[in-house]
Amino acid sequence: MAILVVILIIIVALVIAGLFVVPQQQAYVIERFGKFLIVQFAGIHVKIPVVDRIATKTNMRVNQLNVKLETKTLDNVFVTVVASTQFRVDPANVATAYYELRDPAGQLRSYVEDALRSAIPALSLDDAFAKKDDIAADVQKTVGVEMSRFGFTVVKTLITAIDPSPAMKTAMDSINAAQREKEATRQRAEAQRIQIETQATADAEKTRLQGEGQANYRREIANGIVDQIKSLKGVGMNINEVNNVVLFNQYLDVMRSLSESGNAKTVVLPASTPGGYQQLFEEVTKAMIASNESK
Repeated sequence: MAILVVILIIIVALVIAGLFVVPQQQAYVIERFGKFLIVQFAGIHVKIPVVDRIATKTNMRVNQLNVKLETKTLDNVFVTVVASTQFRVDPANVATAYYELRDPAGQLRSYVEDALRSAIPALSLDDAFAKKDDIAADVQKTVGVEMSRFGFTVVKTLITAIDPSPAMKTAMDSINAAQREKEATRQRAEAQRIQIETQATADAEKTRLQGEGQANYRREIANGIVDQIKSLKGVGMNINEVNNVVLFNQYLDVMRSLSESGNAKTVVLPASTPGGYQQLFEEVTKAMIASNESK
């Protein structure tokens, strides 16, 4: 009876030892007498105790490797490039990933560094910034082909940083500041030119309008004088009398304007009217006659 109990206990122990559970997103590599047998994925499985063993437990989730290296661009600028590569074990090649590659992260790092040292020196600094996504795609393609031979899949590669040296950053900032100041100076000069042109156009328009106003003003005065002469001649006055009346009215208008002007200066004129006006009229007339005779 005791022997049966012992045998039963041994059988239960062997059954328990032969059962194993693989968690989600993991894969177990099973060996039999040291030789690869099978890959088991998530779930409950059975192995032969002592004969079979779990060689490794492989994580099937995506891993990320950050690679940082210094290299030189086409225009001889040293930059520090940071690349992030996401990779995972190919479910169809779990055994290959385990048996073929001892240090996946180290091997992947070497491939990424080699790909970056080939891509960056072919581009200028400006092109390296502008074509960052293209560089990442090229690196992913190159590294993906190499890593697939060892049972790994490169999911995504990102270029997260391209940093020139501090001295180069300072020089670039100075160049950019000078270019912006140059553009600002050009814009200020253009604005000043437009302002001058606009002011000149406005002044020309103002002068034109003033000229038109003066011409219209003189035209209306002339029309008024003509109407006045016609009216005076219509009542039987001769031309000399008409001229005297017209000139006398003009004389009064001038005197009124001078008296009402806030900027009027001191003007000495004959005070007696109409005698003073008559004297002024005779003097102006004599001056005009003398001028005509001298010609």
